[in-house]
Amino acid sequence: MRKRTRAGAALAAGGALLALSGCGAADMTKQASPYANAAGAKTVTLSVQSWVGAQADVAVAKYLLEEELGYRVDTVQIDEVPAWDALSQGRVDAIMEDWGHPEQEQRYVKDKKTIVPGGDVGVTGHIGWYVPTYFAKKHPDVTDWKNLNKYAKEFRTPESGGKGQLMDGSPSYVTNDKALVENLDLDYKVVFAGSEAAQITQIEQFAKQRKPFLTYWYKPQWLFEKVPMTEVKLPPYKEGCDADPAKIKCAYPHTPLQKYFNADFAKNGGAAAAFLKRFKWSEADQNEVSLMIADKKMSPEDAAKRWLADNEAKWKAWLPK
Repeated sequence: MRKRTRAGAALAAGGALLALSGCGAADMTKQASPYANAAGAKTVTLSVQSWVGAQADVAVAKYLLEEELGYRVDTVQIDEVPAWDALSQGRVDAIMEDWGHPEQEQRYVKDKKTIVPGGDVGVTGHIGWYVPTYFAKKHPDVTDWKNLNKYAKEFRTPESGGKGQLMDGSPSYVTNDKALVENLDLDYKVVFAGSEAAQITQIEQFAKQRKPFLTYWYKPQWLFEKVPMTEVKLPPYKEGCDADPAKIKCAYPHTPLQKYFNADFAKNGGAAAAFLKRFKWSEADQNEVSLMIADKKMSPEDAAKRWLADNEAKWKAWLPK
């Protein structure tokens, strides 16, 4: 976000990502998909990010590419920054959900011109700090960052020692949280759950016991349906306030999520490229599929089928004329 970004997380649906990926969790910095750059073949390779919203994007796109347009589709898991490298090199054809990587955009889109924008996903992403709504109702002033130190004792855990705990997900996420804690003089320690799945488990455990917690979290995300959370207002975001990671004192921005394509694929990808460019849905749509994958434990393919069966008018509009 700026520098956001969620990488890691894996298997928020208890193995759903491996079910989604034809190559498993392939390291695309070392190997290419067998389908990528298959000259003359109707094949597409999609990068699938580890959070469940991105899995939902890819599951729906994959099903339509295969069943409606007759393509063979491979999906591969790659962390966020390496995915840009793989996309530039033609190891994958498309990233279906990017939360903002200015350095990669400058390098590959503007300078090298090996990657081109693929249009909006239709969803606006936002990272923030959240407390459970049941705690915010009892202590309304906790939703102002200036009052967080007042509640530091409430948020202590064995992992945070004598400080309040700010729970993050994977250490591979690029966040501003440690700098924010330091620069805002907060009596908190950033503690990593390890992955999105582990963070969800911890949040659900806290909620079941009605315990207070403070966590890095993001929208859109299906978990809000199960555990209502209220955002803590950080100092307002202004353009450029996050330019120096060491000096950040502002909130995360609201970011329209984007798709990116390999430049050759965008030019020569035919109906597949045209379809992926037209793919655009709402936060509610994405959350519906995400909830089926992560909470209902459906396979990504089955969740996509269910959504597609109920939303024909929407996806028909994505197909190339």
